[in-house]
Amino acid sequence: MKKIPTLLLILGCAALMACGKGQEINGHNTATAYRSVKALKNRLPPDNRIEFEVSFWAIRDAKKDDKEFLDAVDGKTPEEIIALGKQIYQERKTAGFKGYDQYSSWEDMITQFGKERMDQDNRKSKSKEAQDKDKANNVLYKL
Repeated sequence: MKKIPTLLLILGCAALMACGKGQEINGHNTATAYRSVKALKNRLPPDNRIEFEVSFWAIRDAKKDDKEFLDAVDGKTPEEIIALGKQIYQERKTAGFKGYDQYSSWEDMITQFGKERMDQDNRKSKSKEAQDKDKANNVLYKL
């Protein structure tokens, strides 16, 4: 009988330890990494989402080999991913990477991506309004 409370205590501790990795990327394979990034991105404040997303894809672009990429992101928090993304940006900027020459700094690049994302969202909402307007002028009737 004394074994049951001890066993429950051990199982409870193990369950709590497993739940502690909810803010980290699971780098077991690329599918789980992408899934955990999507979940983490949705939990972040809107101001940090673009920076996190850009950082993650900068790491992916810099590390083409899947094993090397997964080793780099496995167990990392969003803050660590952003720091690694900034580091890769700086290394590429000083090396004269063609895509980064149009940005004066990391913050400038994130601001530009934020503006582009807002423009995309605005275009989507306008097209939705246009679709609603077209539905109102539709001559097909449901019988």
